[in-house]
Amino acid sequence: MNIKKLGLLAALWAASALAQDSRPIRITVDTTDAPRKILRSTMSIPVRPGPLTLVFPQWIPGEHGPTGPIDNFAGLVFVANGQTLAWRRDDINMFAFHLTVPAGVETLEAKAEFLATASPTGFSAGASTSANLCLVSWNELLLYPANTSAAQVTFEPSVKVPDGWQLGTALARESTEGNVTHFSTVPLDMLVDSPVLTGLYFREIALAPEITPKHYLDMAGDGPEDLKLTNDQINAFSNLIRETGSLYRSRHYNSYHFLLTLSDSVAHFGLEHHQSSDDRVEARNFLDEDSSMLEGDLLPHEFTHSWNGKYRRPAGLATPNYQQPMIGNLLWVYEGLTQYLGDVLATRSGIWTPEQYRAYLAYSAAELDHRPGRTWRDLQDTATSAQILYDTSEQWDNWRRSVDYYQEGELIWLDVDTTIRKLSNNKKSLNDFCVRFLGLGGNTPPEVLPYTFEDIVTNLNAIQPNDWAAFLTERLTTKSPHAPLDGITNGGYHIEYSSEPNEFIRASENHDRGVDAWYSLGIQVSDNSISDVLVGSPAFNAGLGPSMKIVAVNGRAASDELLHTAIRDAKGNSQPIELIVSNAGYFKVVKIDYHGGELYPHLVRDDRAPDRLESILKPMTNHPETKAAE
Repeated sequence: MNIKKLGLLAALWAASALAQDSRPIRITVDTTDAPRKILRSTMSIPVRPGPLTLVFPQWIPGEHGPTGPIDNFAGLVFVANGQTLAWRRDDINMFAFHLTVPAGVETLEAKAEFLATASPTGFSAGASTSANLCLVSWNELLLYPANTSAAQVTFEPSVKVPDGWQLGTALARESTEGNVTHFSTVPLDMLVDSPVLTGLYFREIALAPEITPKHYLDMAGDGPEDLKLTNDQINAFSNLIRETGSLYRSRHYNSYHFLLTLSDSVAHFGLEHHQSSDDRVEARNFLDEDSSMLEGDLLPHEFTHSWNGKYRRPAGLATPNYQQPMIGNLLWVYEGLTQYLGDVLATRSGIWTPEQYRAYLAYSAAELDHRPGRTWRDLQDTATSAQILYDTSEQWDNWRRSVDYYQEGELIWLDVDTTIRKLSNNKKSLNDFCVRFLGLGGNTPPEVLPYTFEDIVTNLNAIQPNDWAAFLTERLTTKSPHAPLDGITNGGYHIEYSSEPNEFIRASENHDRGVDAWYSLGIQVSDNSISDVLVGSPAFNAGLGPSMKIVAVNGRAASDELLHTAIRDAKGNSQPIELIVSNAGYFKVVKIDYHGGELYPHLVRDDRAPDRLESILKPMTNHPETKAAE
């Protein structure tokens, strides 16, 4: 996208907004019915007489698509001077509402509800409430004038919560009256970027208290036991604050709040914001070692987005409002670089051990190396088509490909990092790029600096001269059947397969009650149901497909242990593994001619090359043994 044209368009829209009215819109969100999955919104909108079009946010930042949940926006009523006004939805744009403001009217009162009835899947439009907590995403409860800039429309926000509930948010608090908290006036883009987490069982922990600006871990759980962190866990999150200071040498926020929801009733994901993050995990996340490890990269990933994604943002994603479509062609930077840095930061901070990081990297890289869809679809296309990929099924995902720019982007940036270290004789690294590119300008309040592919290349060349344009283009456009593993090789390792599951696969099998036979039979199984089949694998060639249910293994009622045993026992003999499977009420016997035993990926040290990965994972700052507040 042309940056000059983008700036001109934003300026014109800003002028339009100011011409309409410069007074803020007042909005109050009532969460007292959140346990019944109903949120209520009241707005006072400054207007002038005549035709008016208001819009509901459609393209949601961080979700990279037109995911605004207009289907659950209900109960819309407009009132002016005590008179209810007629409104009409646009015939084509379902997110636009037309009405006429009567003469003499300066303020329009609007009421609406958001029905929080979605299933616990997806992102912010997914389930966000339970009996004891609620995550308020402002974009689900507001309207704003069409053809205006989100940076120019201002709001005076307030939230009403049930008795006894507390809240956390990056919004600045002005006052509290009973159960209603009033916040300072903010532009629309910062309001949408500042969700509110509220709950009965709530805890706020100050992280790395010696550092300014201040950082907080705000948690709401299904029960009080979910909020019990150990001192080691709290110290690791404090170390994350310290490590980001050393890595980026800048902070682009006034304060930062991790809004962490611990619940089995909400969708589980992470969504970045400039001064906070919407992080959602299972209720027992901190009480279960496997869950805690599997989600260990969540907070570092979303925190990194404050620099890469919110402050520095691809030009195609730096849209002036929530109605203009986004262009995701640089998501391999926005998400891929963030995936890499977040995982490295998780290790430098002590959230993960180096051994856990290597297990994760082997798990992720091997999965990408077994994706036959890469022979027809390059990585760049997964970024370009991001808006249609987030809701795809896991079934046949290895052939379709999905949002691969996260994990494969991580491999590319590991390759960049190790290449810089190799070419510079370890005098430079991606750390230097992060200071130059993501830390640009030093400490600043929240703002957006767009970038292009050319900016990435220019800044890499400033750190270490190389043909980075060709380097990156080759990895983005190749249709090789294999993943780009040069970063692992340059890091001093390679992938080997053995019969012992690595730590991440073991934890995943325990957590999901399943069997990961991806590198042997070519299937993934959960609760005896096949979730996916690897195209070209023994299971594929035997006729198995996703959603089939394994009823029996070698003549016995199916179980995870029996499937493991059958794979192990088939090694060294000629008898096929026999499964009875059901498919939509029909049964068949399937014989899989496989005799290689169980196989799982591991990262193995190559002594012929320097251990650059060890250097990458070393903490950049000293970690004081602080006593965390109970």
